Amino acid sequence: MSRLPRRGRRSRPRFKGPSFNRMIPNLMTMLGLCAGLTAMRFALDQRFGDAAVALVVAGAIDGLDGRLARLLKAVSRFGAEFDSLADFLCFGVAPAFILYLWSLRAGGGYGFAPCLMFAVCMALRLARFNATLDAPSPPPAYAQTFFTGVPAPAGAGLALFPLFAGLWARSLGWTRLLGVVQHPLFCALVLVGTALLLVSTLPVWSFKNFKIPAHYVLPVLLGTGLFAAVLVADPWAALAAAGLLYVVMLPFSRRSFHRLRAEAEGPIEAHEAEGNGPPSSP
Repeated sequence: MSRLPRRGRRSRPRFKGPSFNRMIPNLMTMLGLCAGLTAMRFALDQRFGDAAVALVVAGAIDGLDGRLARLLKAVSRFGAEFDSLADFLCFGVAPAFILYLWSLRAGGGYGFAPCLMFAVCMALRLARFNATLDAPSPPPAYAQTFFTGVPAPAGAGLALFPLFAGLWARSLGWTRLLGVVQHPLFCALVLVGTALLLVSTLPVWSFKNFKIPAHYVLPVLLGTGLFAAVLVADPWAALAAAGLLYVVMLPFSRRSFHRLRAEAEGPIEAHEAEGNGPPSSP
């Protein structure tokens, strides 16, 4: 005998669609996009310190949304494309826009040319990254901890080095240093140099899969704590120093990549040099 449903009980409606957890990464990307747009608005109001903070927030969000997507198993093609569009605005358009209003506007049309070059190179760098998502085969194991060229958030940080250094100099009253870093020629050189690093084939460490040797764990923790202390005490000096340290790191990253490639491909090349062809798999 079947049981009859009770009078007045309503069945709970079932809605089709993704769960809220799968929307969190896209919501984070949306917040990062809003932070980039807000930075441009602050620059229009001559609030360059607030504009720099907004872009730093956008960079922090960009570092979190991808990890959340993988953690929540919410990786999708839509999310990847949305993230690239947000990255182009936040790290390709906004930094050049801010520097133009802060310094390069004094150079007229010549001052706008580096901004165009930076934005175009950022678009090319993001397009090249998206093309690798559809690659038929993954890169070699030694190459999976490296980017090809400087990544977008780091490129934005390098491009904003004159602004960080200028805000630091202004807080200390160093007018001579402020005049140097705010000079249109200096800002143009920084923008052009960063644009070339974006589209270069320079191997750059990717800290997503980067493994730290055991004897370096304690120095890294102490260095991170020291940087956090400086960031709280003098944020502009800390951000400017971080840009300089990143540039110093690039040659070591290149050397590490070539060393790992030589270790991985050395036996194969040596075997082929003997005229025996590639070694057979075990």
